[in-house]
Amino acid sequence: MIQRIQSLYLLIITALMAVTLFSRLAWFGGGGEEFGLYAFALKDAGGEVLQPAVYLGILLSAAALLPLVTVFLYRRRLLQIRLCVAEMVLLVGSAVMEGIYYYLGSRVVSELSFSTHGVGISIVLPVVSLLFAWLASRAIFRDEVLVRSADRIR
Repeated sequence: MIQRIQSLYLLIITALMAVTLFSRLAWFGGGGEEFGLYAFALKDAGGEVLQPAVYLGILLSAAALLPLVTVFLYRRRLLQIRLCVAEMVLLVGSAVMEGIYYYLGSRVVSELSFSTHGVGISIVLPVVSLLFAWLASRAIFRDEVLVRSADRIR
């Protein structure tokens, strides 16, 4: 049911988390080299893995797939609300994990002679997705209230 606004919110979350999953989250420079933090690893310019970030990748993958699954459960609104709450927990966890891996990546690079670092726009997308998850759960709850009130009238 794509015409429902909560379905659009959930598809936006899926798209934002897919962008987060496949783009560079942060960059670090040091000693004449450039390093990038991606969803599954901290890599140097040649693509060699310096530090794995598998837990972050798994968390971001789950946060990208859950709203896609939730869209197709439109007949079970209470389950959709619960899955939206679970999505919000995943998004908060992924934002915290991004912060942890950003800190760990900056510690790896800080040992080099000259170090600098910066973040990409995709590192804040879980926080933006959190807003959309909240809007989706609120819209699903409004639908549930509307359906229950219609059942009362009969």
